[in-house]
Amino acid sequence: MTSVAPSSLAQRLNTPAIDCRLEPDGRATLAPRGELVHGCAETLAGWLAALPDTVRQIDVDMSGVAFMDTAGVQFLDALSDHRQRYGTTVSTSNWQGQPRRILELAGLDTTDPLRGEPAHAPEPAPRATPEPEPRSATSAVSATSAVSATSAVARERAEQLHLLQEEVDQLRQAIASRPVIDQARGILMATHTCTPDEAWHILRETSQLSNTKLRTVAAALMSSAKPDGPPLPPHLRRALRTALSHH
Repeated sequence: MTSVAPSSLAQRLNTPAIDCRLEPDGRATLAPRGELVHGCAETLAGWLAALPDTVRQIDVDMSGVAFMDTAGVQFLDALSDHRQRYGTTVSTSNWQGQPRRILELAGLDTTDPLRGEPAHAPEPAPRATPEPEPRSATSAVSATSAVSATSAVARERAEQLHLLQEEVDQLRQAIASRPVIDQARGILMATHTCTPDEAWHILRETSQLSNTKLRTVAAALMSSAKPDGPPLPPHLRRALRTALSHH
């Protein structure tokens, strides 16, 4: 059992990091770790290109992937293209958490989204092309309806992925803002002798009254609490005074 690393990627191990294990029987196990975001397909392509020609089966363990956006579809496309091009057996497993939810929204098999795709097969010898039979009006309408239905499903999946991405972005922003907001709550608790819940409601009401983002209110309050910090802007000061009077 050996491990390999593509020399072209040795100096730029981008997210996700990918562990690769080669087995004597011609199997390779790839284990991406981290997030499947922009650039992940290119990283995977480097690993696939570095595999020996003797590899006939590739198993991809997804248990180390905690997040993926629409770039994860490109990651799957890279695996599918490799299978089609080289006739290699490729499978994925251990989808969990948010990546598994993405597969559900996309209508893909959450056990292995590559399952059921045909592997590469030699092209048949050329043969005379028969004259096409005239298509009836009914068959033409059916074909058009099928194309329209497929397009509608694709649009719906794209919209679902977009909404999920927006939700993830908002969650990330909330996590990044949490330390600032917690410190601002601490300042209010110390200055106005209020409880943590009261401090939270005061911050939120100040944000609403001043039409200012909560994180911006918290940052301004922190700055004003410093000995040499600037005072609160007038509109925030008025909103904070009103919020304090309500609590």
